[in-house]
Amino acid sequence: MKVYPVIGTNNVYTSNVYLALGDWKRIEDVNTLVDVGNDPSIVGVIENMNTGIGKKKVDQVILTHCHSDHTGVLPLIKAAFSPTVCAFSPFQEGVDIILKDGDTLRVGDADIEVIHTPGHSSDSICLYCRQTGDLFAGDTPVIVRSADGAYEDDFYQAMKSLCARDIRTIYFGHGDPVTQNVQHLLRQSLRNIRESMRKG
Repeated sequence: MKVYPVIGTNNVYTSNVYLALGDWKRIEDVNTLVDVGNDPSIVGVIENMNTGIGKKKVDQVILTHCHSDHTGVLPLIKAAFSPTVCAFSPFQEGVDIILKDGDTLRVGDADIEVIHTPGHSSDSICLYCRQTGDLFAGDTPVIVRSADGAYEDDFYQAMKSLCARDIRTIYFGHGDPVTQNVQHLLRQSLRNIRESMRKG
């Protein structure tokens, strides 16, 4: 699986958008957008990307959560590419498949696991690919640099679950990916969350 950022040309507030393709862009690979953002210009950007010969540009969309900066142009994406749309929330308009914690989906030429990570929002999920060590975190605060926050036990348990996985790259909903010292950062984050819960 290869991950490509899809960067629009409009100066609007939007999330990161990632297009995940198979290494060889084969017919059977599932071209997948992780989030769609809020910039209409990404439709044209995707149309001009090399996503494989003889196949749809976008087979599938997975929403990490349903805030508007991650979902705003979903109607345009559906109209342009007719993908299957997956999300944890049953309330997002345009969703075809409601995801559950522990579900597995084909993304590109790899399998990803859906991990429910409530914290930023009740419908937040992370997407983990064991083959590549990639984690799509959306807006889930998986990097916690101090012990001053307020956290619920379900988020702490989700973070424990993430720390048990071999994560090598984290793709965030905003900002650049993290590729260095990922396991250390996650374990330190878990300690900070645990300390915050102990104090509060």
